[in-house]
Amino acid sequence: MGTCVTEPMARFAAGLTFERISKSAVHQAKRFLLDSLGCALGGFRQHDVRIALEVFGVTAGPGPATVIGDGRKMDPITASLLNALMVRVMDYNDIYWKQDPSHPSDIIPAALACGERAGASGRDLIAGIVLGHEFEQRLCEAAFPGIRERGWHHATLTAFASPLVAGRMLGLPWERIQHAIGISGSRHFTLGAAVAGKLTMMKNTVDPMATQSGVVAALLAEKGYTGPEHVIEGKEGMVHCLGPAWKLEVLTEGLGESWRIESCGMKAYPTEALTHTPISAVLDLVRRHDLAPDAIEKVHIRSLARAADILSDPSKYDPRTKETADHSLPYVIAAAVVDRQVTPAQFTDAKIMDPAIRAQLRKVEMVADPEIEKLFPALQRAIVTIHAKGGAQHACQVDYPKGDPRNPLTDAEVEEKFDALAAGVLAPASMKKVKDAVWGAERLGSIADLMALLRADA
Repeated sequence: MGTCVTEPMARFAAGLTFERISKSAVHQAKRFLLDSLGCALGGFRQHDVRIALEVFGVTAGPGPATVIGDGRKMDPITASLLNALMVRVMDYNDIYWKQDPSHPSDIIPAALACGERAGASGRDLIAGIVLGHEFEQRLCEAAFPGIRERGWHHATLTAFASPLVAGRMLGLPWERIQHAIGISGSRHFTLGAAVAGKLTMMKNTVDPMATQSGVVAALLAEKGYTGPEHVIEGKEGMVHCLGPAWKLEVLTEGLGESWRIESCGMKAYPTEALTHTPISAVLDLVRRHDLAPDAIEKVHIRSLARAADILSDPSKYDPRTKETADHSLPYVIAAAVVDRQVTPAQFTDAKIMDPAIRAQLRKVEMVADPEIEKLFPALQRAIVTIHAKGGAQHACQVDYPKGDPRNPLTDAEVEEKFDALAAGVLAPASMKKVKDAVWGAERLGSIADLMALLRADA
């Protein structure tokens, strides 16, 4: 049997140092770190996280890893799950979508927790972030069609990327990182039911659980626990079980020659990624033409078949929870029409049941367009036509939303998003300390120094 693909992946992870990473990739790592910490501080206040903190506050063991907001020191397995849930819970962190979608920053908490345990530096943290994005994004490019189209959630892929990050941060040799991939990858396959139809709290929890899986695997591998090296392409491995077709060379070709993190997107809205282009188009039209809700008869949207499937099935016309609302195209468009913004404020229980917004839901019509489908994933085109009373029609086409690498958030906008999410958790002076630490991460002697700044002031 020849070399398994997990070997070059593990070798690359074990050997990746800060000095090998381009300046632009380092800067992107800082941007995604700041964005993720902002999401986590906002997530700290969410109901899902409060439940998890209560449950794991009883079951977790003491340890070296800091829980964001809460400030307690826990074992790295629990801390990685809780912090990843905080990053993910508002559906506001990064997004990469090729054959499969993913949120690579969900893995950053593995780098934080294992890095704290190992006494790692800010330079190590940057390497861990770049590494997580590299392999999560490559995994999203390797299946044709993507595993989401086969009924599997992308957390399945995260379970293969997270042990690479955890192992690198723990300083494991490549052989043990390879075993960690086998341990995590062979036991963490996630059903697409987590994001299908009526959505629950699990929608934002399955990927943090896959991050946690990588930490568990790396800690076991550190002590000599073994896992199947052939977990990806071998007998009854991922390729065998999930079916054709795969281009596994995507996982290793050109490693270190360029950096996938530079092509990852960042969310300008706390919603499912395929809603972003229609939201951008609707906001442009209602603001430009000053369209009041009662002046609108219909909002017609042409987009991808998968967007119609995920975002406008019957349950999405009667959202009752935040998880369903932020994956409901009718809801987010109705909120854009009524409030002329789509922010975390649009996803409170009261706002979701706001009669003014609910009156707009049935006005939203989505149609799958085969010509638009042909352009994906290079473009995420949406064509919106608002039919106004009296017969006027206003149209707008958007090919990629704000936050896409071709239309990125500026550093100032990333800071503004962080400030908005951290407000009410950190005082302004504390927020500045976090921002300064992140932008100067390569000078941090210890990840613990950064984590100490993330305890809630309020």
